[in-house]
Amino acid sequence: MKDLPKHQGQRQQLVALLKEKGIVDEKVLDAVNKVPRHLYMDAALEAYAYVDKAYPIAADQTISQPYTVAFQTEDFAFPI
Repeated sequence: MKDLPKHQGQRQQLVALLKEKGIVDEKVLDAVNKVPRHLYMDAALEAYAYVDKAYPIAADQTISQPYTVAFQTEDFAFPI
């Protein structure tokens, strides 16, 4: 599987959604924009790779919800 312009556009849409939800750290948003989530998911779930939800991957684990990861990372970088 490759990282196509389609996937890059989906990541940009995901970043826009995270901004709407209050994520402001540009380093966090940049990281989300660079990580090709679809490469970590079963090909059958590729269409859901950039939806803001957690999805199952191998070994009974999940790939985390993007907002949750962004929020936790941002909170760590900017503790209250």
